[in-house]
Amino acid sequence: MGITAFQALACPLDGDPLLRQGTSWRCAAGHSFDISAQGYTHLLPVQQKRSRDPGDSKEMVAARRRYLNAGFYRPIAALVSRAVLVGLPAGRAAACLDAGCGEGYYLRELAAAAGETHDLALLGLDISKWAVLAAAKQDKRPCWVVGSNANLPALPASLDRVLCMFGFPVYAEFARVLRPGGELLQVDAGPDHLRELREIIYPQLKPERPAEASVPAGFEALPGESLTYTLELAGAAVIADLLTMTPHLYRASAEGRAKAAALTALSLTVDVRLTRWRRAAAGGGEA
Repeated sequence: MGITAFQALACPLDGDPLLRQGTSWRCAAGHSFDISAQGYTHLLPVQQKRSRDPGDSKEMVAARRRYLNAGFYRPIAALVSRAVLVGLPAGRAAACLDAGCGEGYYLRELAAAAGETHDLALLGLDISKWAVLAAAKQDKRPCWVVGSNANLPALPASLDRVLCMFGFPVYAEFARVLRPGGELLQVDAGPDHLRELREIIYPQLKPERPAEASVPAGFEALPGESLTYTLELAGAAVIADLLTMTPHLYRASAEGRAKAAALTALSLTVDVRLTRWRRAAAGGGEA
C-alpha cells in the first residue's frame, strides 16, 4: 500500500461522513465540496473564517518552501518521523494528520521515512489555501484540505497520529479525532530557538514563559524529547526566507527588519521540544 490518502473525512457543516463521488466529497445531507484541479479540497466554511484569506500568505508559503526544502530543518523532521513510526498498529494503514501542515514538508519527510516498511494514510490540513495548494502540487498522495484545527473535518477516533508542528493546538479536537492509544506529537520552539536572529531584530528579548505542565483532558503524558543544533546560513536570500516564514517578520520593528536585511551570514541555534501525548482509553484520563 505505501502512502495513501486519508479517507475518513467529516462534513465541516454537520460532522457526517463525507464520501468521495468523482471529483467531489458529499455527505448524506447533500453538502458537496469540490476537489480542485490541483488535488486539494476546501473544507473551511465561510462562517468559520476569521478573515477573507486566513493563514499564511502566498509569500510566506513560498519562503517556507524554499527554506525547508533546502534541508535546514531536516533533523526536526527526522525526530518527528521516528516518533510517529514507533508502535504503529499492524495489519492496516496507520492514519496520520498534520494539523497545520503548511506546504507539506513534514508529511513528505514522514512518507520518505516510512518507505516500504509502513503503510500510512496521510491527511494534511492548513487554514491557508496557499499552503495547501503548495503542498498538493508537491505530493499528490496525501489528502490535502483547507480547514481549521478548531473544527477538524475528520471523523471521531479515525486517526492514529496527529502532528502539530509549531502550530496552534486544539486539544479537545485532537482528542476527538484520535483513536484510544493514538498519539499527539507537538513540536514547539525551545527557549534558545533562533535566539541569534531574535537578538538582532528585537531591542530586548521577552522572558521565556514557563512550559505548560498540565496534561490536556483525554490524554496521558509520554516521554518527550529535545533537539538542539546549530545552523550556518549564507546569503541574504535564505536569511530573508527564514524571517519571512516566521511571525518575527511582523513583530519586529522597521529598524529590526532593516538590521536583518543587511545580514549576509548568520550562525543560528535551532532549539525545539517534542511533546508526546497518548489518547486515553474511553473512561480513562478524562478531565
